[in-house]
Amino acid sequence: MPWRIACLFGTRPEAIKMAPVVRALGATPDMRPLVIVTAQHRELLDTTLATFGIVPDHDLDLMTPDQTLEALTARALVGCTELLRREKPDVVLVHGDTSTTMAGAIAAYYAGIPVGHVEAGLRTGDKREPFPEEVNRRVADVLTDLYFAPTAAARENLLREGVADSRIWVTGNTAVDAVLDVAARRAATQMPARGRRIAVEVHRRESFGAPLRDVVLALRDIARAFPDVELLWSVHPNPNVGPVVRELMAEEPRVRLIPPSEYPDWVGVLAGSHLLVTDSGGLQEEAPALHLPVVCTRNKTERPEAVAAGTVVLAGTERQSVFDSVARLLRDPEAYRRCAEAPNPFGDGHASERIVAAIRGYLDGEPPASRNRQ
Repeated sequence: MPWRIACLFGTRPEAIKMAPVVRALGATPDMRPLVIVTAQHRELLDTTLATFGIVPDHDLDLMTPDQTLEALTARALVGCTELLRREKPDVVLVHGDTSTTMAGAIAAYYAGIPVGHVEAGLRTGDKREPFPEEVNRRVADVLTDLYFAPTAAARENLLREGVADSRIWVTGNTAVDAVLDVAARRAATQMPARGRRIAVEVHRRESFGAPLRDVVLALRDIARAFPDVELLWSVHPNPNVGPVVRELMAEEPRVRLIPPSEYPDWVGVLAGSHLLVTDSGGLQEEAPALHLPVVCTRNKTERPEAVAAGTVVLAGTERQSVFDSVARLLRDPEAYRRCAEAPNPFGDGHASERIVAAIRGYLDGEPPASRNRQ
């Protein structure tokens, strides 16, 4: 009988990053992926599953309109625990830092099943930034048995927290696996740009209200100050985001507002862009793989490797700071070149293969080996 590895996720970013793992497990003769989705995000998740040809074995369909964190987490915990006790997989893989991640890790622990955490060890050190993701991933890591750290810095975070080195594998980030695969298949279908295109996607919960408004105003200032620039803005469906963006940007002639694209189309947007402005964690990993400079509109990031490498500029959320950070990359060709050509610190596109090999070794009872190099 093949080992049954549950891949449990609920949002579009998780689906993108877990898709290479699901595919790698499916290509391994002695393993079978058991795909479980909570549908924490419904529509965005469904389009991403279709993109990667993934049909869930179980769909808890938990999303409700204007759902609260506490209600979603409670439903996910109950649903995942009942399902895992019934299915009894050999390992449960969770990803990153969503509410599904935390609930899934707790559910696996309650069911007595080993937990593997893909993208383990990311930290900002501030439980409020990002909210609630910083706490979600810390809770998941308390319960984890196999830690798949994307970078050496993430491994160091885990070691400082007392995790045994023998339980940590430095794998690279599966986001790079996904974006390189899709970019190779979509190279001929990049969306054309009118001038220098800035792709935009902002949605962080901790930025709702005045910080988000400041970011939008800063980018409106950019559109007005640089006549050769076009903003292509993927407007997140969260009701705290869309109305603010549309109110301030709807009449701007060099700003195009679009709904979230299917992932291959979004990769095409990124591949044809000059610059990315975002507060997304995953995009801080994906864009450098395409040599696309990133301005991150957050005060803190759990991906400091990107800032240190020079692929990401951490701009904060204040209007002037965001404007200055974007304007510098538009005005200074050398600063732009350094950012675009900096090596991606998040891996080589083979993270999923390392994760599957580590799981097999764990289940076969192999003794821990020296493996903390990408």
